[in-house]
Amino acid sequence: MENINTLLSISPIDGRYRNITENISEYFSEYAFIKYRVFVELDWLNYLLHMNEIYSGKEDYTLIFEEIKSKFDIGEAEKVKQIEKRTNHDVKAIEYYVREKLEEYAIGNLSYLVHFACTSEDINNIAYGKMITDFKNNILLKNIEELINSIRLEADQLANIPMLGHTHGQNATPTTVGKELSVFVYRWNSIYEYIKNINLKGKFSGAVGNFNGHVISYPEIDWINVCKNFVKSQGLEFNPLTTQIESHDTICMLFSYMKLFNNITMDFNSDMWIYISRGDFKQKTIAGEVGSSIMPHKVNPINHENSMANIRIANSIFDSLANNLQISRMQRDLSDSSMLRNIGVGFAHTIISIKQTLKGFSKMEVNIAKLEKDLDEAPEVLAEAVQTILRKNKYNNAYEMLKELTRGKQISIQDIRSFVSKLDINEKDKEVLINLTPSKYIGLAKELVFLNK
Repeated sequence: MENINTLLSISPIDGRYRNITENISEYFSEYAFIKYRVFVELDWLNYLLHMNEIYSGKEDYTLIFEEIKSKFDIGEAEKVKQIEKRTNHDVKAIEYYVREKLEEYAIGNLSYLVHFACTSEDINNIAYGKMITDFKNNILLKNIEELINSIRLEADQLANIPMLGHTHGQNATPTTVGKELSVFVYRWNSIYEYIKNINLKGKFSGAVGNFNGHVISYPEIDWINVCKNFVKSQGLEFNPLTTQIESHDTICMLFSYMKLFNNITMDFNSDMWIYISRGDFKQKTIAGEVGSSIMPHKVNPINHENSMANIRIANSIFDSLANNLQISRMQRDLSDSSMLRNIGVGFAHTIISIKQTLKGFSKMEVNIAKLEKDLDEAPEVLAEAVQTILRKNKYNNAYEMLKELTRGKQISIQDIRSFVSKLDINEKDKEVLINLTPSKYIGLAKELVFLNK
């Protein structure tokens, strides 16, 4: 049945890539959204029951509420959907469902406090904040860490493998394979810290954000502090100044960080694709796989290409969310509601892209012979070294001298050495240049790799 459902799925997230994204449904499916909102309603009810100003009873119903949570499954979510068919309002259906559960546990007398002083968005925004935070902590960060650590480990192993640099697609100053990989590790890490440390905000202040219903009912209670503590108990920061909806500023910041992270992954995949096409990296063949339906010799970099495609989709969604969620007419309109239901789609495509990047990279191995050949055939890249030594020796026209020698010309290492031998420079400097080869001219590339530790 699972296979049939997968084959019938419209979205590849729930179809072709179901094996990658299945656990994401625990956080962003319709079932997950219902579950998180039921839990928020129960937590708010429990919170109110522990306020002496509101409830004078001595009973503690925490264990009952926790039991209701523990037994919440797809079948229970279906009950909520059945109620929604009658109410035509999703949050009201959740409220009625919670009331029914209280009746089942013979505590229906508490129903008057279910959804007390709440607007739908009080429940929704807390649920979304918790869903995103839980997903981030349980899935997203772990996938990012796996990506970073995998590339870091390989960078360490390849720290001292020289390769020709390329700027503007032209031969340039040599570097090492490990250092070039480390650049991406450093960039990913920088954005990872922002994603990890961002704290989403939540509001719980009623119909238009003024605590109107709260105050008219219990004017003696410090509702700002009460709701602040409740929001914090849900793992979110309190936003005290809102309209009916939470302003979505912090989740839009997260989406922007996700775009930045994905762009780095896109850049990484693009470079890996080029390195493969140049032959700098070889791709391991896997028994049974084919690269083309007609060209049997091919081993295509399909995982890197797949990752880039998923990044484009993810970033389009994150971009749309970030550009629109912060805008809501007057005290609110409903446009954010439909958009928020697509959050999981952006994250799912991101997870797919990470998995595909890792899979593609795992098939790659350095073609050392090719890298050595490239370096041997590009002695002109030593022009930088020679002209810099000339500057050290107070030559005012060092750049121009090397430009005349090398620019647009085919020269050999012997041409470089012959040029150096005739220079009037310090003998130690001359010896360094005479013995220099492109593979030795790597600066601090190896040392830079280990700055990522």
